Amino acid sequence: MAEDGAAVPSEHKGSWTSFLKSISTFSGDLSSMTAPSFILSPTSLAEFPSYWGEPTEAFIAISKGKTAEDRALAVLAWFLCTTKGQFTRRETQTGSEKKPLNPVLGETFLGRWDTPQGKTELIAEQVSHHPPVTAYFLHNKESRVSLQGHCGQKTSFSGRSIVVKQVGHALIRLSLPDGGIESYLITLPRLRIEGLWYGSPYIELSDSSFIQSSAGTHIAIEYKGKGYFGGKSHSFKASVAKSAKDISSPDHVIEGQWNAKSSYTKGSHSGKPFHDATKDFPEIAVAPIEEQDTMESRRIWKEVADGIRKGNFEAASAAKTKLENEQRQKRKQETELGKPWQMRYFTHVPSDADYGKLVKQFGGQPDEEEAFYYKGL
Repeated sequence: MAEDGAAVPSEHKGSWTSFLKSISTFSGDLSSMTAPSFILSPTSLAEFPSYWGEPTEAFIAISKGKTAEDRALAVLAWFLCTTKGQFTRRETQTGSEKKPLNPVLGETFLGRWDTPQGKTELIAEQVSHHPPVTAYFLHNKESRVSLQGHCGQKTSFSGRSIVVKQVGHALIRLSLPDGGIESYLITLPRLRIEGLWYGSPYIELSDSSFIQSSAGTHIAIEYKGKGYFGGKSHSFKASVAKSAKDISSPDHVIEGQWNAKSSYTKGSHSGKPFHDATKDFPEIAVAPIEEQDTMESRRIWKEVADGIRKGNFEAASAAKTKLENEQRQKRKQETELGKPWQMRYFTHVPSDADYGKLVKQFGGQPDEEEAFYYKGL
C-alpha cells in the first residue's frame, strides 16, 4: 500500500496535509472551501455538461430504437458512455482527480459536435453560485432528441472520503414519428472521492440511480467500487424491467464497469456485449478563446488555467483571487442598484411537471422539483 501523500510533490506536502486537516474538521459544504492551486483542474464545472454529449453517436442512436424497450436500452448505453468522461478521464490524464474550478454566476459554455447525422449543440450556464448549479440543454434536431437538466453539488467529509451528492436531474425528450413525445428521467448517482490520504484522489460512484421512461420501462443501476477483499473498481449492475413494480424480476440485467465494458448477464441477450466506453469519443468544438463572449468559461478562466497547466500555481492563485474579488464586487453593485443578475439562456421553473410525473411512476418521492428550461425552445 502506498505511503500517505506519496503522490503529492514534496514541495506541496505541507499544503496537502493542511488541506486534509481542514476538510476533516469542516462541518459545512466543502465546495465553499478554497483548495490549494496544485490540486485544481484547469477546467471549470461549467464545461462538465459536455460529457453528456461526447458519446454523440450513442445520443443520436436513442431515436433509432423501434420499440420503447429498445429506446430505453439505448438511453442506458448512452448514459454509461458519458460516465467515463465525467468521472475518470481527468484521473487518467493527470494521474489523480483534480478539483474543478467553481463557475462564476452567469458563466456559459457553448459548443457542438458535427457528425454525418447532423449537428449536436450544447448550451450550459451557471444559474446559481450559492448553491452552485449548472443548467444545460443538449439537442440534435435531425434525430429529434434533446437533453434538459441541471446539476449542483453538496459535498461533505465521511471517514477517509469526500462524499458528493449530485443535486438535480436530467430529462431526455424524444419526438416520435407518430408525433408523440417520449421522456426519460435520469437521476444522478452519488460520488465518493477516495485516495485522499495517498495524495491520489479518484472517483467512485456509489449507491444507485434510476432511469424512468414515460413508456413505463424502469432501469435501476447499482454502483460498487473495489472492495477490500476484491472486486473491480467502477463496477455496476443495471436491471431493466417493463415497470418499476417488476424490477425484482427484470427482463434484462447488464453488468460490467461503467468506464470500460459491460455485457448482458440475464435475459434474451445474455452473454452479448452491451456498451463500450474504452473507445475515444469526439471532444466538443468551441469557438477560439479570442472570439468567445466575455462570460464564456474558457475565456473567463484562461489566466488561471494557463498557470495550472504551466505549474505556475502562484500565478494561478493570483488570477483566481482577482477574478473572485471582481465577482464579489459585481454582486455588491447589483444589490446596491436593485438590479439582480438575470439568466441569459434559461428560465427557472419552480415545479417541473415532467419530473414529478416520472418520479411518481417508479414510486419515488420528488426531493426537488425545480428545473431550468432553455429559453430557445
